Amino acid sequence: MITKPNQICLRCVMDTSAKDIHFDKNGICNYCSDLLASSHRLFSITPTERESELAKFVAKVIKEGRGKRYDCVIGVSGGVDSSWALVKALNLGLRPLAVHMDNGWNSELSQNNIANLVRGLGVDLYTHVIDWQEYRRLMQAFFDANVVDVELLYDNAMQAVNYRQAAANDVNFILSGMNTSSEGLRMPPDWSWFKYDRCNIKSIAYRFGRVKINSFPAIGTLERIWHEVIRKRRWISFLDYFDYNKLEAMEYLQNNLGYKPYPYKHYESIFTRFYQGYILPTKFGVDKRRVHLSSLIISGQLSRENALRNLESIPYPSIEDLEEDKTYFLKKMGWTRLQLDEYLARPAIPHSYYRSERRLYDGLNNLYTRAPYFLWSK
Repeated sequence: MITKPNQICLRCVMDTSAKDIHFDKNGICNYCSDLLASSHRLFSITPTERESELAKFVAKVIKEGRGKRYDCVIGVSGGVDSSWALVKALNLGLRPLAVHMDNGWNSELSQNNIANLVRGLGVDLYTHVIDWQEYRRLMQAFFDANVVDVELLYDNAMQAVNYRQAAANDVNFILSGMNTSSEGLRMPPDWSWFKYDRCNIKSIAYRFGRVKINSFPAIGTLERIWHEVIRKRRWISFLDYFDYNKLEAMEYLQNNLGYKPYPYKHYESIFTRFYQGYILPTKFGVDKRRVHLSSLIISGQLSRENALRNLESIPYPSIEDLEEDKTYFLKKMGWTRLQLDEYLARPAIPHSYYRSERRLYDGLNNLYTRAPYFLWSK
């Protein structure tokens, strides 16, 4: 098989590890060019325009939440983005319910961050705890399937919990810490999978161990359409309403709410950091830092030179930290080092090899975007 020579974008740090990447005559990749094109207004909006749009949005949330215990839901993970979204919502007079999904992999640091956050801000917290043995069996099925996106399990469950808590509290707005400034660059299609693929989860779970799903709150395409289109519950990238600077947010959280930072994005989960920092690079040749660092470069929060220096080191603070997490992972999953080595050596299998509702979602999404607006806006 002929492989492309490695090439790295001259504006961001995406490279040919993303299979669908291409470069223009100046060596600039389609990933950062697409981000600049799709987010031009967000990056160029004036402070006055930004404040006006934020004020209108906040007024709408308050109006629709009048007479209810909460007017919005905010998922919290213990990371900077979701923590900052909660702080800003309260500063603007909103009444959020903080929601957390516990899959058994929380680091002690993330648990302390969440506890300090909700206690310091005086907000209510709902936590959905997935039975660990059930979640472990689901993870084992995904490892046996050799698919790239083991985190599909967490991401799917997290979104299900937030939608269902919004429904339980008759809330129309889910305010997310997702934002263009630090994660606007799209993920390469072969690095992850469609996050509402309940069918894919159930197919893999049944094929590898016939795992029964009880406490795991899987969500699929039709349920998402029910929430988004029929019930008008909206998932909002809340931090896009602000001139969001991650370092400034982290400094505030540290100084005022006892926040302790993580070395890399999404490292509040022990498994996520082991998955992104070791499994993905070793088994799949994927370094997700390239996406996150490139987003920060395009939003002007990080120089390309600093990003390249960051990428020269392993995705861990130290080899010792990696070995500690490896030992923890093996013990928690009940694996030996030989089993880990055998897993890492097996070839990857695409998610599409197993049953999936991706085509259903794409078809319905295409219908939705083509249909006259009045059919969906009532």
